[in-house]
Amino acid sequence: MARNKHVARKLRLAKALKSNQGVPVWVVIKSLRKVPYRPRLRNWRRTKLKNV
Repeated sequence: MARNKHVARKLRLAKALKSNQGVPVWVVIKSLRKVPYRPRLRNWRRTKLKNV
């Protein structure tokens, strides 16, 4: 990927990076483990982004 990225592409990558985190511990505790994990966690090797 190029070193100099378009701003729109950089924003999309940043959004994907932020959305790829697990559920916070306090949410798991507050929901009484009804939301124990994040099923759509993405790995950079397994799943590529479609919108980049």
